[in-house]
Amino acid sequence: MRALSKSKLMAYRQCPKRLWLEVHRPDLRKDSSATQASFAVGHQVGDIAQRLYDPDGQGALIDPQAEGFDAAFSRTQELLQSAQPVFEAGFRAQGALAFADVMLPVTQGGQRVWRMIEVKSSTAVKDYHRDDAAVQAFLARACGVSLSAIALAHIDSSWVYPGDADYSGLLREADLTAEAFAREDEVRGWIDAAQRIVAMKKEPQVATGEQCSAPYECGFYAYCQSQEPQAEQPIKWLPGRLGSGLQAHIEAHNLTELRDLPDELLKDKQQRVKTVTLSGKPYFDQRASAQALAAYKLPAYFLDFETIQFAVPIWKGTRPYQQIPFQFSLHRLSRTGKLDQQAFLDLTGNDPSKAFAQALIAACGERGPIFVYNAGFETARIRELSERLPHMAKPLLALNERVVDLLPVARDHYYHPSQQGSWSIKAVLPALCPDLDYGDLDGVQNGTMAMDVFLEALAPQTSTARKSEIEQQLLTYCALDTYALVRLWAIFTGSTLKV
Repeated sequence: MRALSKSKLMAYRQCPKRLWLEVHRPDLRKDSSATQASFAVGHQVGDIAQRLYDPDGQGALIDPQAEGFDAAFSRTQELLQSAQPVFEAGFRAQGALAFADVMLPVTQGGQRVWRMIEVKSSTAVKDYHRDDAAVQAFLARACGVSLSAIALAHIDSSWVYPGDADYSGLLREADLTAEAFAREDEVRGWIDAAQRIVAMKKEPQVATGEQCSAPYECGFYAYCQSQEPQAEQPIKWLPGRLGSGLQAHIEAHNLTELRDLPDELLKDKQQRVKTVTLSGKPYFDQRASAQALAAYKLPAYFLDFETIQFAVPIWKGTRPYQQIPFQFSLHRLSRTGKLDQQAFLDLTGNDPSKAFAQALIAACGERGPIFVYNAGFETARIRELSERLPHMAKPLLALNERVVDLLPVARDHYYHPSQQGSWSIKAVLPALCPDLDYGDLDGVQNGTMAMDVFLEALAPQTSTARKSEIEQQLLTYCALDTYALVRLWAIFTGSTLKV
């Protein structure tokens, strides 16, 4: 019997089929860029935790990849006889194994005991973290460790970085001792059940469903989906929540296709999506869209931001996971129909917030609508800037008063079969403006790529030539975002652009 790692047990808790594939067909796994980024964040937060829990640098770090697993388990037992913090202590017992992020020696009743801390990059304790802690506590105690407590340390999203590499306060602890200690029988059951799954000669038959993305995105989803018959026009294209009656009808008849849904159970927008999808004919109430925008006169501005967020802040005065704008593009359409563009981009590595705010206020002038797509994003960033830069709060918040959202106009008055249930600008634009294709851009083609290359530009090892290339790619990408807004506005209002 092989010892199953804690991650394998967590895979079992999510889906037995995932566990079987993790063990027998790991080659089928395809982690998304977001999943890979989360791994990197986890390592970064773990490094910070070691500094916080061992400020004097007296602790010992176990590296099973370098030392070998058997040596790591043996060294753990030796170190637990000492009185120093131990990081990545390894425990193997009863068919499972795990490595603890932090083990701290404490004295209790004149005896040395240990407090375990599991470190997570999330901003709250999740249910699966509780499972994680239960496994860790079970294995440590099964190995004879005098474990007095187990806590989960997670990021405090309200904490503000004071600068100077002072990260005290970044992590907040939640004590899970009583709960974790009380779940030993559950953990034994998980291990036994997981071992039975692994011993199967063929993968379990499990249909794709909600478990494919919760509590984590599964890297085997594409494979599992490929094994199932695919709906030609899936029900998941319906927007909004499905009514309880509709959901019950779908489950009772095992439906997957839009065409099989009864019209009387659909909401108006859902009915529109079904009708357009089945007919193949776009819906566009241009008169209504023009009426919705009739009150907003020229000159008009078209605005888009690019942002970056850090689990571990690097700029003083910012919070974990706070979205910090580092770039904007702004197109201005004058009363005479002249279109021009301004841009801001900061790749210096310094906090771009103040310079960004100053440039934005200057570029937007004092009057005229500011069109965006999905206004909640830009207005939230402007509001956050006003809170961090109180001396600029008045002109910043004045910009928010002028923001007009094109997303509700698109959602209420336009739908094309190619949108497949989405009104994101990346779905609407190809339908309305097929000549504007993000796929034609060199390098940066979406927001995730923009964040990735921004980080690359800030890295000390990035060459000047590469940084210049990144700058041009970011400027071109963001400019297309705002030119796209101009084109959508023109179509929705029935206006003709002089370009």
